[in-house]
Amino acid sequence: MSKSPPAREALAARLRACVGSQYVIEDAETRRPYECDGLAMYCELPQLVVLPGDVAQVQAVMRICHACGVPVVARGHGTGLCAGAMPHPEGIVLSLARLSAILAIDPEARTARVQPGVRNLAISEAVAEYGLYYGPDPSSQIACSIGGNVAENSGGVHCLKYGLTVHNILKLEVISVEGEKLDIGSEGLDSGGMDLLALFTGSEGLLGVITEITVRLLPVPERARVVMAGFDTIQAAGDAVGGIIAQGIIPAGLEMMDSHAIVAAEAFAQAGYPVAAKALLLCEVDGTDAEVQEHSTRIETLFRQFGATSIRTSRNEAERALLWKGRKSAFPAVGRISPDYYCMDGTIPRSQLARVLTEIDRMATEYGLRVVNVFHAGDGNLHPLILFDANVAGEFERAEAFGGRILELCVAVGGCITGEHGVGIEKIRQMPVQFSPEELAQLEAVKQAFDPQATLNPGKGIPLLKRCQEYRTLEGHAHG
Repeated sequence: MSKSPPAREALAARLRACVGSQYVIEDAETRRPYECDGLAMYCELPQLVVLPGDVAQVQAVMRICHACGVPVVARGHGTGLCAGAMPHPEGIVLSLARLSAILAIDPEARTARVQPGVRNLAISEAVAEYGLYYGPDPSSQIACSIGGNVAENSGGVHCLKYGLTVHNILKLEVISVEGEKLDIGSEGLDSGGMDLLALFTGSEGLLGVITEITVRLLPVPERARVVMAGFDTIQAAGDAVGGIIAQGIIPAGLEMMDSHAIVAAEAFAQAGYPVAAKALLLCEVDGTDAEVQEHSTRIETLFRQFGATSIRTSRNEAERALLWKGRKSAFPAVGRISPDYYCMDGTIPRSQLARVLTEIDRMATEYGLRVVNVFHAGDGNLHPLILFDANVAGEFERAEAFGGRILELCVAVGGCITGEHGVGIEKIRQMPVQFSPEELAQLEAVKQAFDPQATLNPGKGIPLLKRCQEYRTLEGHAHG
C-alpha cells in the first residue's frame, strides 16, 4: 500500500530544515515558472519547489520524500522539449540549478568533472584554454544543463561524427530514490559488470537523480569548414546526404532545412542563406588543414553532381560561425512567424528523408497547419515544427494529433519516436507503436528495480499500469 503524502505545510517545514527557508518555494506565483519545461503545452503546478545547494542536501531531500511517498521530478534548466520535467501535482520539483560548479578539469586525461547544473556551453568555455571542448552541442547549448543532457541523451548538430551524450561521458554520481549515493561507470575506458552508464543516460529522471558527471573532452580541430548548398527539391538534397556518406566522408555536422526554415532563419540571423532554395544543406568537415581541404572540395563536387543550385564555402571562422548561427537560431526564428509551434523529434533512416518529408507536407494540408522542417540530416533526426495558435479553438489539439502521426510515420519507415528530446509526457502514447507489450513490460521491470514505489518522475516514459495507479493521460493536463 502506498504511503499517504504529508500535508504540504508539514512537508515544507521538513524541507526548509534541510535546505534553508529561502530554497523552498511555496507560493503559487513563484512556483509558476516551474510548471512546465520548454514544451509549454503541458503544465502542472507542483506542491513545492526545492533547490538544494549540495549533494548532501539532495540526499536529505530524497530521503524525506521517499519516507513520505512524495513524487520527485528532477529539473535542470527547463529547456527540455518532451514535458519530461513537468511537475507532479502531488510532488515536488527538485531543481538542480544551484549545483553548477565545474569541479575538476584534467587536460591530460581529457576529462572534466561537473555538477548537473553546469550549462553545456560553459564546459567548452572552461576548457578552451587547454585546446579542448565538449562535443555534444544541442541548439539550446547556451542555456541547457549537462544534467538534463544526460537525462535525455541529447545530441546536437555535431552528433554524426562525435556522438550523443552517451558517447561523451565516462562516469555518473547518482542519488537513488532512497537517498543513497551511487557511482556508475568509471574514468577508465571500461568497467566491469553491466553497462549501467548507458542505462542511466536517457533515463529521463525515472531511475535516479544525477549529481555529478565526468565528461570526455575532445581536442579542438586544427581546422573546420562549412559547405552550404541550396537545392531545388527535397529529393535532391536527401540524395546528396546519402551521396556524402556513401563516399566514406563522415562530416562533423550535416544539417538540412526546408524552404520555410531557410526564409525564417535568414530573416532572423542574416546568415546569407539562399532564400529561393527549396532545401538547404550545411555540411561541416573538420580535422587537419589537408583533410579539410580535401573533404570540402569533394563535397562541393558531390553537391554539384546532385544538382545544387548554389554552393558557398566558409572562408574563415567568422563565416563558419555565421552559417551555423542561422541553423541554431531556427527555432527562435520560427517563433517570430507563429504565435506557437510544436517541435517534434523523431528519427528515420536517411534513405527515407524525401518520402517522409513529402508525407509530412501532405498531412499538413490534411490538418490545415503549416510545418517548418529543420533536422540533423546526417543521422536522420527530424525536428518538424508544427505552427499553430493556441488561442484558436482546436488548433492545439490538431497540432498534437499531427505530431503523433509524424512519430508513427517515423516508426513505419524503420525509425523511432525520439532522437534526442526523450519521451516524457509528449510521446507516451506513441510508445506502444514502437514497443510490444512484452518490451514495455521489460522497461517497467527496470523502472521497478530502481523505484518500486514509482515516485521518481511518475507518469513519464512508460505507458503501463503501476500497481493500483494508472499513469495520467495527456487529456488530464492543462496546456498553454
